[in-house]
Amino acid sequence: MPQKTLEPVKVGVVGLGRFGRLHALTLAGLVEAKLVALVARRQASLDTLAKELPGVPGWTNLEQAIDESGAEAWIVASTTASHVRIAAALLGHGKAVLLEKPISEDLSEAESLARSVREDSSNLMIGHIVLFNSEFQELLEVARQRGPIAYLNCVRHRPASIVKDFPGENPLHAAMVHDLYAVQVLLDRTEPDHFSAQYHRTANGEIDLALAQLKWNGGPVASFAASYLTPSGMPPRGFDRTEVFGEGWSARISPNPRPIEVWETRASWPLPLEIRANPPGGMMAEELRCFCRVVRGQQAVPMGATYADAIQVQRWMEQLDATAN
Repeated sequence: MPQKTLEPVKVGVVGLGRFGRLHALTLAGLVEAKLVALVARRQASLDTLAKELPGVPGWTNLEQAIDESGAEAWIVASTTASHVRIAAALLGHGKAVLLEKPISEDLSEAESLARSVREDSSNLMIGHIVLFNSEFQELLEVARQRGPIAYLNCVRHRPASIVKDFPGENPLHAAMVHDLYAVQVLLDRTEPDHFSAQYHRTANGEIDLALAQLKWNGGPVASFAASYLTPSGMPPRGFDRTEVFGEGWSARISPNPRPIEVWETRASWPLPLEIRANPPGGMMAEELRCFCRVVRGQQAVPMGATYADAIQVQRWMEQLDATAN
């Protein structure tokens, strides 16, 4: 018998900044989804995106969008400060939510969502595109095949300009968090026994480098470096590297920037991340396809993307921040 074709999931997007726009453009090209709503704080944001997505209705009022759009699932890519409020409203209306991380800047506020989230997290999936990166997926398979991990080394450096452009942004929370999620998955959610961290600060007191170490007694050690130190001549989103060592084996991935490089008057890296919106491909497209399958009950929320996973990593960051000097 031919397999039954499922109806596309009707999806709305809240927040039309850089990532919200990418979500919307990617969703518009997926057969698994139908983009039916865009929500922004300002009408100007809706008007700008309407040029790329003509015919997709937009609202500046979330409650009105919920009532009128017919969206059964939502992507929340708004500011972190609004995440819990918006997610709680959508969950309260019985909608499925893909929530960009972090859940909140405050752990207790993040934990307040627990009463709205199903035990299996099937109504709340955390957005974490690194988990869907093809190189990370291959690394995960290699690690599972070859046995116990002894050491992990994760490096994630970003442009020095971030210190000026986004004052107060801590690379531990904004950059290192991605690697903490990746290590969480590689080590099957095991809770570490030791946390330590160090910060380097600029002359103005801004944190431009975070170093951290996690240790599992009787098990592996993980080291992390995340910074805002790369100069303008390097790739526009810096670079990432992850190394894993086990007994008799080792593996390394360098997922950012992607291999393509172009030279004119200076070098450029046109595909810093594995994201293509038109046609949709790469890790964001795979994350959204996964979310659609979760909404349709075809699969469970993957490890590293459940509400409990997000709370665990947020607690790790809180402990690391408390030990930093």
